Amino acid sequence: MSTSSIGLVAVGGLAAVALLSGCASIQADDVGTVARAFEDSTGDPVQRCALLVPATRSALESEESAPCADALQQIPLEGGTVKAVEVWGGDAQVRLSGDTVFLAETDGGWRVTAAACQPRGEAPYDCEVEGP
Repeated sequence: MSTSSIGLVAVGGLAAVALLSGCASIQADDVGTVARAFEDSTGDPVQRCALLVPATRSALESEESAPCADALQQIPLEGGTVKAVEVWGGDAQVRLSGDTVFLAETDGGWRVTAAACQPRGEAPYDCEVEGP
């Protein structure tokens, strides 16, 4: 391989890394936006419920014995500013100043799978809102 070919491969590799980094940044922004919107207690409850994956929404309604919009009023969603976002393929975690939210990428965009989550050391998070 010639020196110019190696240079082209290196430049192509750097461009791919830059492109992938840009995609990860866009995903992190989208994930953070969805988590903040779901946690916003002043937001429209129907729109906030639409941000839940169907299984989590059903579990919430069943556990609270109320429609989702009413059930959200009974859950302590602390929200706050985004402290960290981690995306692993189609799953994500957003650590807010007052809560931790888990999300999954769906055909309709990022949706909340669990919220009002507290860490328990090495054990899985304990979440007030979660699906089966």
